[in-house]
Amino acid sequence: MPEAKKPTFIDVFAGCGGLSLGLVQAGWKGLCAIEKDINAFQSLYDNLVVTDRGDFFDWPEWLPQKALSVDEVLGDYGEKLASLSGQVDMLVGGPPCQGFSTAGRRDPNDPRNSLVEAYIEFVNLICPKIVLIENVKGITHDFDSASPTEGKINYARKIIDALSEKYRVHSQLLDTSTFGVPQNRHRFFIVAIRLDLCDAIDSDPFEIIERDRYEFLRLKGLNCIPVTSESAISDFEVSRNGKTESRDTKGFEEILYRGAITNYQKIMNAGLGDVTNTRLARHQPHIVDRFEKIIKNCQESGRLNVALSAELKASFGLRKCAIRVLDPNSTSPTITSMPDDLIHYKEPRTLTVRENARLQSFPDWFEFKGKYTTGGDRRKKEVPRFTQVANAVPPLVAEAIGRTFDRILRENQVSGNSLAADALESQIGLDVLIDHVVTASCPHS
Repeated sequence: MPEAKKPTFIDVFAGCGGLSLGLVQAGWKGLCAIEKDINAFQSLYDNLVVTDRGDFFDWPEWLPQKALSVDEVLGDYGEKLASLSGQVDMLVGGPPCQGFSTAGRRDPNDPRNSLVEAYIEFVNLICPKIVLIENVKGITHDFDSASPTEGKINYARKIIDALSEKYRVHSQLLDTSTFGVPQNRHRFFIVAIRLDLCDAIDSDPFEIIERDRYEFLRLKGLNCIPVTSESAISDFEVSRNGKTESRDTKGFEEILYRGAITNYQKIMNAGLGDVTNTRLARHQPHIVDRFEKIIKNCQESGRLNVALSAELKASFGLRKCAIRVLDPNSTSPTITSMPDDLIHYKEPRTLTVRENARLQSFPDWFEFKGKYTTGGDRRKKEVPRFTQVANAVPPLVAEAIGRTFDRILRENQVSGNSLAADALESQIGLDVLIDHVVTASCPHS
């Protein structure tokens, strides 16, 4: 029997490839991935495009395999993209979330917000069977427009209204920890099914994903959820492993890895043994002493996984709001691009890139490329390793969703020719969801 043809996807605003990774692990074939940052694209390229781990991408000859912006691809290769119309099973990705996140400034004039239109243009050019969008919950919140004539702007509504002309749209806030991700990370997902496929795919896709989730966890060997921070990263404790000279940064040390302990760690390590991206921060002695006192105080006061109290911050002269000490017995708070936002639950230090990646459910073989950190104005232009990890869709969630849609497409053998269904019914449910999400609190998206 010949091997069944794999469903295909294009990843836009791909970052380092968390979504692509999950989909290829679910049996999908990538056509291409669009990402403008050199560092993030290099991570995706090295791990998923030029790799002996599998034939993950069938990259078109007309598109360079390099970092490109969405505008560059639309402007220079728009006609080539249009030639793929109707041939792509799923378009995935999410416009950069910094302009939407409630952890940021939520500037309505943030130029990254306008990338929503570019994503919609991609949809209209390619006309995929399924559209999958992931973003922070803040995308559902209204912005105060800078123009008095525009009033409020709601980018989730903008996306949904645009898609509803040719797609039946569903949306839901997903708790990634229910998929085995050791992190308290809630993200807003939009799934749009092309109208000509609605007769074949007539159920709410999120209801199907939820039903499939239990079998997915069993398949992955994740029989005990939620996965705690300690069970995710305890194999990286320096007190257990020791340290050695960093392989990629002169003057730094990295963790000398001695192997996985827990079930989750074994799943992520998969017998790899050697692990990269374990470079430790160079904390000055007074910082180590401060961290020791903060850890002890948070343990004694029961303030693990939550922001430091005003009194404690004042006692150390700290202005930073987001510092938290991990709770070893709970999932991690949401990973951010700032490496000093989280303090280890036991050791007086911040986390390594690999520890953050574990909390995002990246397997240990996935190597992040480029700078570790950046600062100042460069933060607006560069995506270093810590930011790559933080911005990614957790691969476990992407894999679970990918397996569900792969099965749906195969079972229904959808091909899609006529656009002949009505999207109004799903729109009503969506109004309720957005109204609910807007009123919900999100202290650290």
